[in-house]
Amino acid sequence: MPLLIKNCRILVKEKIFQKNILVKNGKISKITNMEPKADRIIDAKSNLVLPGLIDCHVHFREPGLTHKEDFLTGSMAAAKGGITTILDMPNTIPPTTTLDALEEKRKLAAKSVVNYGFNFGGTLDNLSDIKKAKNIAAVKLYLDNTTGDLKLNDFEIVAEILRISKLTIVHAEDINIKNVIGIMIKNKIKNMLHVAHVSSAKELEYAKSNKLRNQVSAEVCPHHLFMNEKDLQALGAFAEMKPSLKAEHDQKALWNGIKEGAVDMIASDHAPHLKEEKEKAEYPFGVPGVETMLPLLLDAFSSNIITIQTIQKLCCENPAKIFRIKNKGFIKEGYDADLVIADLGKRQAVRNEDLLTKCKWSPFEGKILKGWPVTTIVNGNVVYGNGEVFGVKAKEVQYGR
Repeated sequence: MPLLIKNCRILVKEKIFQKNILVKNGKISKITNMEPKADRIIDAKSNLVLPGLIDCHVHFREPGLTHKEDFLTGSMAAAKGGITTILDMPNTIPPTTTLDALEEKRKLAAKSVVNYGFNFGGTLDNLSDIKKAKNIAAVKLYLDNTTGDLKLNDFEIVAEILRISKLTIVHAEDINIKNVIGIMIKNKIKNMLHVAHVSSAKELEYAKSNKLRNQVSAEVCPHHLFMNEKDLQALGAFAEMKPSLKAEHDQKALWNGIKEGAVDMIASDHAPHLKEEKEKAEYPFGVPGVETMLPLLLDAFSSNIITIQTIQKLCCENPAKIFRIKNKGFIKEGYDADLVIADLGKRQAVRNEDLLTKCKWSPFEGKILKGWPVTTIVNGNVVYGNGEVFGVKAKEVQYGR
């Protein structure tokens, strides 16, 4: 059944125009000034329509840690946040480091209401499985401590994985970013490297101020953009994550990197833990983020801190390009109808009781934000609207090579 989304304000060649979008068979069929006939009509009411956000860094905790989150609850939260595609990280129990674990995660993710993909974990002894793994976004290497037991200290193995993986994500903090780029330079590796959750001025400099900068993409996260180490005084463990919050000058350097084009992507690093876990003396690190990423950025737009063009580029277009995700990230005829309608004038506080993530808390609780997603469409199906999530099954994403 054709769907018409009328009265949309969309970006066309960096400028905003009012258009109508016709959707057929889950694809964008036509972008037009006309009003084609359709079986279903959604009136966007001159609200902004963006490509559905692609969040390339989430921890949906399944399998093994489903008391914190799972693919259903995490995807519902993502849909509410305007995210239509997620790429899950491998540090689950068991970790996604074998072909069997990958296939098991595929089965578990089938209940997701947003599109999904998987990052494969690199270890000391799984080079054979890395070579055989099919339809994965990237290989993830942990060079510093975080949730799970996947830290790699053997740089010869790191070099070998960098050689065989077309795109490698690294959890590397501080000097380890410089070290891994040094490995690529020394071994003349031509593949791509993605540096996750860059958190400081020095880390951004390490990632982008080198002769491989065109091979290296840098990601920043909302918690490092909208909080700094001062927030630890008020929030304690609820503002603790890996990498940790940094000084105010580091926070400013990340925003500067966005303005100057040194930052390639914004991702949530959604890493939920239950409140009672965070209240323990030995608390886990990580904060939830899929529901608040877009509202925080839209609020920053309302304060002239970031442009809509930049939000779309860093949250939709660049993730699709960097991870080679087919038919997503753009509002173009022939592309998948993954869309989010956002009301830029809507003011609302972040409230823990409203959250759909299983952990039911946010470090931004109580913060009043201007600009919220109101409708999320995945493959031409409304999965979130009027405060309600609909149980439409999504698809595993496919990658170009």
